[in-house]
This record gives sequence, structure tokens and C-alpha cells, in this order.
Amino acid sequence: REGLEAEEISPADADLEAALLAAALPIDDLTQSTGKFFRFSDRQGHPVGYGGIELYGKDALLRSIAVLPPAQKHGHGAAITRLLLRYADIRGAEAGYLLTTDAVPFFNKLGFKPVDRAAVPADILGTPQASGLCPASASILTRSVSL
Repeated sequence: REGLEAEEISPADADLEAALLAAALPIDDLTQSTGKFFRFSDRQGHPVGYGGIELYGKDALLRSIAVLPPAQKHGHGAAITRLLLRYADIRGAEAGYLLTTDAVPFFNKLGFKPVDRAAVPADILGTPQASGLCPASASILTRSVSL
């Protein structure tokens, strides 16, 4: 339905790291992450982007969502986000969280709403992203993982 194929990759994947660096997203904790990371490709097999997800019981942290420059402005970021939410839903999560410094309007369009840090589950706040990699000024957004 999304028109993309997802392939699980290692968090040490050099192309993932390069894409995250190009998008100014953190990479310092990739190899320590307990999450799953994916390369997303179009139907012709061309990579369009990357994304990751970490599961903490009923909560999921979406992370490392990056669309490659040639593939931007074609709806791939939204498709990647929906596929990650679907993955979380299938694995029993109920709420999805993400941190962003500059993409609040984009994620608002996908149903994410800002949440006060005091209302964020401790497991999410304890992640490297929330506790240090992302600046304290980063917004935390949440939504149900059900589509």
C-alpha cells in the first residue's frame, strides 16, 4: 500500500550512517541500540530512505527517519513513518514517540501531537536520544500507532 519495500539492516550499515549524517541526525548510539533499522526502497529497488524503531513495552520510539535527497518531496517520509508505526502496532505497541528539532509541522500532518516531557514514559525519556543526543529544545511528539 505504501509502495515501498522494507529491508532490515544492521545499525552499523555505512549507508544508514551516511544518510543520517547528511540529514544532521544523531548516529552516536546506533550500534548500541536495541532497535530495528530498515532501508526502504521503491518498487524498482532504488533506496529512498531509512528509519528505525525501538520498542519499550507498549511504547515505541521512531528514530533515524531520513529520506535520501533525490527521493525527497515524493511522500516517502510519510510512507516510512506509517510503515514504522505499522511495525510497532503489529508488535503490540500502542503509542509512538519521536523527537525532532525541525520537523514538527511534517509530523503534525501525520497525526503526531506535542507532548510535555513530564507525560512521556520513563523508558522513552531514558533513551540516548531523549536523554542527551537530541538537544533539550527538541520537541517530543506522540500518537497512537494504530493507523
